[in-house]
Amino acid sequence: IVKDAQKNNIILVKGTEVTRNTPPGHFNAIFIQDASEFIESQDASHDKATVMKAAEQGAFVFWNHPGWQPKIKGSYEWIDFVEDLYANQALHGIEVINGFGFHKKALDWCVDKNLTVMGTSDIHNLIQRSYDTDRDYVHRTMTLVMAKERTPEAIREALDAGRTVAWASKYLAGKEEHVRALFNACVELKPPHYTEVRGNGNNTTFYEITNNSDLYFELVLTEGNGTRGIVLYPQSSQLISAPADQSSLSYDVVSTYVRSDQHLNVTFNLN
Repeated sequence: IVKDAQKNNIILVKGTEVTRNTPPGHFNAIFIQDASEFIESQDASHDKATVMKAAEQGAFVFWNHPGWQPKIKGSYEWIDFVEDLYANQALHGIEVINGFGFHKKALDWCVDKNLTVMGTSDIHNLIQRSYDTDRDYVHRTMTLVMAKERTPEAIREALDAGRTVAWASKYLAGKEEHVRALFNACVELKPPHYTEVRGNGNNTTFYEITNNSDLYFELVLTEGNGTRGIVLYPQSSQLISAPADQSSLSYDVVSTYVRSDQHLNVTFNLN
């Protein structure tokens, strides 16, 4: 694996799943040293010691898909076991999106407790069996890591700092500051290029808005008088309009989540 990663210029991070019964559930540990230490009895008395072994190796530990078995009592709650890991700084993130499953309460936990937002495919089968990649916007769920450079050390620093956004299909989920930074890096409103003059004085000004990324953004107007809905496909642009005297427009980016019930809200200054 190491040689294949080197040959293909892929940064390989050592990791393993620390699988316990639900609850407390499954955990991933990355940046580990030795995975053999995590082979333990599934008896509940070993749960904490097994996860703590990962933390003692200096691993980055995150809680996997807490909502995958919601009918099991305690499986989708902030239970004492998880609180204990958190209090001992042995829990660093939560898998908010797992494959096609969005565990919205987990996003709130990440925001409220300053844990890192993660998204993974949790692939157990052949990729083509789980993801119909011939369809638009179907891809393996992933974590976008805002690392300062392309090194394992920079990736770890970004994870520890919580600079991540989970990306699944058309959707993004993360802390508001990181989703906003990503949106601002991808989307640009160009200066006005045309004003349609009308006899009644209700002139309309036109703008071009562009998306220079491979992400999908869908916006719905929340404040102002102008184009009500914007769909920005990857590497695309769209014309929008507003009254010539309009100073700004605000939109909810409904393809993003910064809390379980809240989208990123953005304002475009038109002057």
